[in-house]
Amino acid sequence: MAGIPLAMWLSRRHSIVRIVICSAAAAALIGLAAIATVSAHAAPATQDSLVARGKYLATTELCNDYHTPGYFLGKPDQEWYLGGSDVGFELPGLGVFVGRNITPDDETGIGKWSEDEIVTAMQTGVRPDGRVLAPIMPWHAFAELTKEDVTALARFLKSLKPVKNQVPGPFGPGETVPVFMFRILPPGAVAADAPK
Repeated sequence: MAGIPLAMWLSRRHSIVRIVICSAAAAALIGLAAIATVSAHAAPATQDSLVARGKYLATTELCNDYHTPGYFLGKPDQEWYLGGSDVGFELPGLGVFVGRNITPDDETGIGKWSEDEIVTAMQTGVRPDGRVLAPIMPWHAFAELTKEDVTALARFLKSLKPVKNQVPGPFGPGETVPVFMFRILPPGAVAADAPK
């Protein structure tokens, strides 16, 4: 500092600080621009990644439980994975509903449904033919999924091996039911005797 007036030394020091700050700001802006460029050009989710995500969601959202035969009897039949349950749910005053075949079989499953129709059914509870899904179908929960997640589920269902299995029902109150069923009774109801 000898020989340099104090005011000049402070001015130079201030300039150096400004240069350092400006350089750091410029580096940060360049970094942000690079991140924005990478984000803008990031590849969209691939078909495989969406199907994998859909499979994960189908497992965690209990689709396997309600739509695979044998699951509720302790021996799920993976050859008929999501091909329709063999156990129904009885709802008081409504009847018995058996988990449908949700594989892409054209005749007995959802093979003729488009991806958008599957998404609509899962999030609104309304089938492509206008019929309302059984109350046991948790569409209210699916309505909370993101568009990407419900699309992944639909894409996964469309990717499955079609299973030809016509699920019986639904059955109205008083009708004979040819499959096992869970009975949901109102409070105060009497438990049924064991089947004979």
